[in-house]
Amino acid sequence: MQLQLKNPIIFLDLETTGVDVSRDRIVEISLVKVLPGGDREVKTRRVNPEMPIPPEATAIHGITDDDVKDAPVFRAIAKSLASYMEGCDLGGYNSNRFDIPMLVEEFLRAGVDVDFKRRKFVDVQNIFHQKERRTLEAAYKFYCDRELEGAHSAEADVMATYEVLEAQLDRYPDLQNDVAFLADYSARDNCADYAGRIVYDDKGIEVFGFGKHKGRSVADVFQREPTYYAWMMDGDFPAYTKKVITEIRLRGKS
Repeated sequence: MQLQLKNPIIFLDLETTGVDVSRDRIVEISLVKVLPGGDREVKTRRVNPEMPIPPEATAIHGITDDDVKDAPVFRAIAKSLASYMEGCDLGGYNSNRFDIPMLVEEFLRAGVDVDFKRRKFVDVQNIFHQKERRTLEAAYKFYCDRELEGAHSAEADVMATYEVLEAQLDRYPDLQNDVAFLADYSARDNCADYAGRIVYDDKGIEVFGFGKHKGRSVADVFQREPTYYAWMMDGDFPAYTKKVITEIRLRGKS
């Protein structure tokens, strides 16, 4: 079933130096932009992460330091990439938890402040886990009845992700062919930041999603315990999380 679109949607997959959003870097990015009407544009490029690629990361995606030594650094492509993604909803496999937070961190490090909050995020893994609970390779075999060749290359994974979503729409009558519905269905917590450290409660108030203050109002904690804000700003939290808590803190002082 072809995905019905009101806006273009970009399915993305990242290969990285590791899984720490705050410290690790992108080494390959692949995008499939699907336009209303079904036309697709595929863009894949290597990125110099400006740090060594650990052997354990290379063992997964096969990309070495030598493979990216002549590739552009992320800040060199950040503005053109942000422009290409402007106005598009976003999709991927585990993208809500990893790819989107990682990409936002890279944009912020490059000095490009993208605003994805008005976008819809369709996480195909979350749909799959609610329906079948498997890996991407198993999802591809289950839904598309084909073996996924070239798994853990960004382009193979992102193309498989898009095909899996189309097959999910064919298989499950309760899945509406609508990006807004799919974004809601595949969403995890209603996050104020991309990493899930700050979430909204049922009244729309930002509360902590982790630690000793989990479930408590961020603004209230910062008012009662100002050192907690300083601890987070000095800590190993994603840059976007620090941006969100700073906005909350400044709002409380106004």
